[in-house]
Amino acid sequence: MVREKSKFDVLGKIEQERLYRKWTEYTLAKNSGIAQSTISTWYRKQLQPSIASIEKICAGFGMTLSEFFSDKESSTRSVLTEEQYRLFEGWAKLSPEQKRILVELIQVMDS
Repeated sequence: MVREKSKFDVLGKIEQERLYRKWTEYTLAKNSGIAQSTISTWYRKQLQPSIASIEKICAGFGMTLSEFFSDKESSTRSVLTEEQYRLFEGWAKLSPEQKRILVELIQVMDS
């Protein structure tokens, strides 16, 4: 008996995650560090992005490769409120210095 390989739709998953966040391709490009023209070419020519590109996309989305390739919806989404999720989206857009400052501010507010 030959087992059929299941084919994971990488481009479909990227599109799903992008639309879930209400992001344009430009926003995805900005957050992932991948040129918008590259992302558009993937869709236009039905090309599969490299693992390195998928890692950058995942970093832009604030998710791991494991979460990306999971058949289940990210467990984070089911635990966080919409407001909390928006905070995480904003966090992903901050520079390392801005993140450091924000963490310090939260620590001061928490004490």
